[in-house]
Amino acid sequence: MRPRAVLASAGTLGLALAAAVSPAGAADGTPTTPTQLFNGYRHCSTDADRPSYRQAGEGLVVEGVPGGTGSTGSPLVGVRYQAWPVGDPTRITTVTRDHATPGFEAPATLPASALADGQTYAWQARTEAGEAVSDWSAPCYVTIDNTRPANAPVVTSPNYAPGVWNEGGEPVEFTLDAGGVDDVEGFEFSWQPDLPVIGTSIGDHGIPRPVDPYADTRYFKRAGALGGSATLSLVPPSGSGPMTLYVRSLDRAYNGSAIARYDFNVGSTAPSVTPAVPEPGFGEPTGFTLRPDPGLQAKSPVVSYSVRTTGGQEDKTLEVAAGADGTAVVELALDGIYHQSVQVTSKSANGWVSDEAQWYISYDTTPTVASDTYPENGSGGGAGVPGTFTFAPKVKDVVSYTYTFNDGEPPVTVPADADHTARVDWAPATDGWYDLTVHATTRSGIQLAPYDYFFTVN
Repeated sequence: MRPRAVLASAGTLGLALAAAVSPAGAADGTPTTPTQLFNGYRHCSTDADRPSYRQAGEGLVVEGVPGGTGSTGSPLVGVRYQAWPVGDPTRITTVTRDHATPGFEAPATLPASALADGQTYAWQARTEAGEAVSDWSAPCYVTIDNTRPANAPVVTSPNYAPGVWNEGGEPVEFTLDAGGVDDVEGFEFSWQPDLPVIGTSIGDHGIPRPVDPYADTRYFKRAGALGGSATLSLVPPSGSGPMTLYVRSLDRAYNGSAIARYDFNVGSTAPSVTPAVPEPGFGEPTGFTLRPDPGLQAKSPVVSYSVRTTGGQEDKTLEVAAGADGTAVVELALDGIYHQSVQVTSKSANGWVSDEAQWYISYDTTPTVASDTYPENGSGGGAGVPGTFTFAPKVKDVVSYTYTFNDGEPPVTVPADADHTARVDWAPATDGWYDLTVHATTRSGIQLAPYDYFFTVN
């Protein structure tokens, strides 16, 4: 697949060859020479020694903005384009765009059959209004290149060898070589197999906005010389594990070679995460000490940590600055009603981001439920026989309990006593099997995990 995208349609070009006639009822003013000349949505080159290189397997779009002065009739004009091989100016191919609007791009397509691969062409444009015509524009020069680089690039790294586990902590140095292809201008690379497409947007008045892809250093690097090599210094997208860099060569027309890949492995550089107490209490602020991987710290000091919590009431990500020795302390109050995890990555001064350290804790926040009359998973009492159920917390600061006997019944909430327990008196209407579901709520409004208490009424 060629690394280019054309963001304009050729379907409405109104192409005509050689004997096209200017539109009837055209403007009766003085036509002016087209400006804003583009070929293949890139700027035209008026330097015969430095032509633009374009792929033209499906023809070459040429365009310019026509103009005119003193028009009193219809504003429509025509634009005529003619092209010829620089080595044979007598072989002229002509195309026109009829019914063009002055001030807007008027594209037409030079047919692929008239453009030989590897040949350099000159082309120029003029505006036509009835019998009146403008001067021809200065010639633009373009070399047709329909051939992708024959070889994939050669990718090597002096500090991260393939096929072995490398110690992480410093950017990966890559050398990208054209692999003997003498017209390679640069390289496109990515940590993902789908490399970005080179595109051109279209601006006001239909004027293309070509950009130099090599200005985007995230994905492109120009070779030091045509057919030469380039070097990269990249931090992998994740701190450890198998890594792959995908690279292809680009010629001057942005034809892309086959994709080469460089596979290598990076060992873990994850920090350590240690709470001040082995099992922090539910919702209790606890300090966590973050320490860098020693090998990582030796290569480039850790300057910060990214700390992310998951499974809590309001998960969040914190950025924590490291001290001179690379350590840091962060205070967390963990409130996941079942379990919660803390994920930490470190960032070094050289930009290296470690892989993730993970710390987990599980909480049982269900209440305890007890009844002498109606024991759990047993039978007792009877229809109309009252029993007392006692609810007690497993975490601190419980202020109420919400319960229901059997699904579908309206829930009832009762406040907790000073000792954070509650007692409920209840008498069943009928005998049979019952499910008492209870959950507690804390002072801060956290609804804790529910507990199901099963029993049978005699």
